[in-house]
Amino acid sequence: MCQLCEITPPSRTSRRVFLAGAACTAVNLALAPAVTAKETKPPPKPQNVLPPDATLDRLVKGNLRYVEGVSRRHDFKHEREALSGGQNPFAGILSCADSRIAPEYAFDTGRGDLFVCRVAGNFASDEMIASLEYAQSVLGVPLFMVLGHDSCGAVDAAIKSLKDNTTLPGHLPSLVTAIAPAVKATEGKPGDRLANAIRQNVIDNVARLKTATPILSAAVDQGKLRIVGAVYRLTDGKVELVTDAKRPAT
Repeated sequence: MCQLCEITPPSRTSRRVFLAGAACTAVNLALAPAVTAKETKPPPKPQNVLPPDATLDRLVKGNLRYVEGVSRRHDFKHEREALSGGQNPFAGILSCADSRIAPEYAFDTGRGDLFVCRVAGNFASDEMIASLEYAQSVLGVPLFMVLGHDSCGAVDAAIKSLKDNTTLPGHLPSLVTAIAPAVKATEGKPGDRLANAIRQNVIDNVARLKTATPILSAAVDQGKLRIVGAVYRLTDGKVELVTDAKRPAT
């Protein structure tokens, strides 16, 4: 019931009761269109409303355009206008902070398309998980990709620090601690040690995101979220999936 109706004393004349009721009705009618409009307001980029499989397909096709040198021309001016009141990115990327890795370019996307979190070594710290929780629970992002890259300096530094039993200066040891499980898991395995550790680091962090309770793990279980891992090749810009064999057709 409207507050105007509730505060009208029962001892008032019927005319006053009627006027209060009429005022209540008028207020409700005036507010209804605004509330309805807010609830049905379309997302700023309707083309970004995609299910998880279609999202991965869009990333794969965008990377193919980037590799082939036929990236699309993006209308940044109108994208700024559309995004001034909100955002609805279609994918989340946990990427290395390396200056040579630019997810928005690598997947040929525009502003407002990707929710990107970057840290040297592309590992899922508490802060990164919290950011991705926001992306999923508030923005409804249906797919996350952990994106490593070849020749990763952070992983290489972790390998050398652990091998030589040395402590890096400043806050760098925190990177070593985060990447150490992947380095130790691949020790002694055939093939290039750095490449193996880079790949394992991606796989480990995909697993961590999938099991991050309570938000991400629940979204994965409910089919609302898909999490994959990939490695970016510096030589040609190709992004290769290293987890989740279920890959959409291109």
